[in-house]
Amino acid sequence: MEKPVSVQHVSTPSEKSLLDALQRGDRYACDDMVKQFAGKIYNLALRFTGHPDEAEEVLQETFIKACRSVGSFEGRSSLGTWLYRIASNNSLMRLRRRRMTTVSLDASTEEEGETFQPVVLRDWHWEPESVLLTEELRRVVDDAIATLPDSLRAAFVLRDLEGLSTREAADVLGISPGNLKVRLHRARLMLRERLATYFSEHPPAEGDAA
Repeated sequence: MEKPVSVQHVSTPSEKSLLDALQRGDRYACDDMVKQFAGKIYNLALRFTGHPDEAEEVLQETFIKACRSVGSFEGRSSLGTWLYRIASNNSLMRLRRRRMTTVSLDASTEEEGETFQPVVLRDWHWEPESVLLTEELRRVVDDAIATLPDSLRAAFVLRDLEGLSTREAADVLGISPGNLKVRLHRARLMLRERLATYFSEHPPAEGDAA
């Protein structure tokens, strides 16, 4: 799990120019959009799916849909946020098909048939996100993230891994900032619970913790 890098999703002049070109039907505009956003969209899809092949498919699906439906884009969010929303939905649909379940992205955790119980954590005094991850630990963390319910995983990936603000992540998921904060809090607690055993058995070397 990498340290979050801030991603700004406020439309820049270049985004606005690109959107204008897309909506005019400029034949090169879709290629320009792919060049500008492909890296971010692929990384997002990979964090959701955990599989490079699936991430590549999500990438392709996202830009195909975006190029076909850009005429209906109303500009209520930035172009980047709109693409993140499409990619997030595509990624989550793949996860749901993989699990052979139907879970609504907009449903609360309780509506998904889950109940959240407070957990008692082991006594540890450092945060996993502050530790330089070894390859082994990275796999442990990635596996723990993969076990999160879809709605919580989406909130965690967008906010903590992709570095979006609370409002940006909520906009991508189509939920309120308050709901996003609740999901994020639950995701973090669930991860701490699932990682507590590993961290207690593998304490960081002196100087690793922040």
